[in-house]
Amino acid sequence: MGEFSPLHWLLVIAIALLLFGTSKFTAVGKGIGEGIRNFKASMKEPAEEKTEEKAEENKEKKEEEKKS
Repeated sequence: MGEFSPLHWLLVIAIALLLFGTSKFTAVGKGIGEGIRNFKASMKEPAEEKTEEKAEENKEKKEEEKKS
């Protein structure tokens, strides 16, 4: 009794399209896509920063070894 069939979901989507229009849905989809891209980019940045820091530390260590 409390389950939604695919027909129910289609009806809900059709009503939502009538109420909000397709432009709202495309704007929401675009916003969600940009949010996901930004999230993925922010997840990659710390790893890239760590490798850059390690590379700089290694470079400094090599320069110190050459000096001594």
